[in-house]
Amino acid sequence: QVQLVESGGGLVQPGGSLRLSCAASGSILSINAMGWYRQAPGKQRELVAAVTSGDSTNYADSVKGRFTISRDNAKNTVYLQMNSLKPEDTAVYYCNADLWSRLGRRYAYWGQGTQVTVSS
Repeated sequence: QVQLVESGGGLVQPGGSLRLSCAASGSILSINAMGWYRQAPGKQRELVAAVTSGDSTNYADSVKGRFTISRDNAKNTVYLQMNSLKPEDTAVYYCNADLWSRLGRRYAYWGQGTQVTVSS
């Protein structure tokens, strides 16, 4: 069994910063890509940023230059540093990991989500 546990969400004023963390644990053989998605009320879930096992990164146009994704392979953890936050960044942020379990199955796992609210 695999679990993704997120932390770091909260309330921040426009222009502020937050850092999200997501740690994967359990029966993990290896992790391919890890990423962050978000879903605002009434909207579809969208990709925010992703990082491969080779440290290649991909960002949504709306966050380029403001957000930075990174990973610590030794800790099976992915981070999202969010700077210059805007009210439109308000959403529930979900961690995703594309990984191989020790049972030999490849699957995409999701975290439970963490709320980020940008408001004055």
